[in-house]
Amino acid sequence: MLETIVQAEVCDDECPIKKTADVIEGRWTTLVIRELLPGKKRFSEIQRALDGISPKVLTARLRLLERRGLLTRTVFPTVPPKTEYELTPLGRQLEAVLNAMAEFGEQLPTEYTH
Repeated sequence: MLETIVQAEVCDDECPIKKTADVIEGRWTTLVIRELLPGKKRFSEIQRALDGISPKVLTARLRLLERRGLLTRTVFPTVPPKTEYELTPLGRQLEAVLNAMAEFGEQLPTEYTH
């Protein structure tokens, strides 16, 4: 399949690699997905795990992933409200992509990561 994609003359909106890149765009998106791979998490758990992400950015990433059908948000009617996030079956398919990214990242020299 990759050979067919590479041979295409134009990378338009139907290109599967472009579609995937559009889904996981942004600095924090893949890291949010990584945090949800083990299972459901609350907003505060995700934020604590992602050093440096602001609540505003995390909220935006979670909403984007929800709109794209990659995660679900469940709000429990408690005081204060409790919200849990969980990957959908489609979102869980990104585990293979993140594993490939991790394998590639392990091959990079340190100077590429800073």
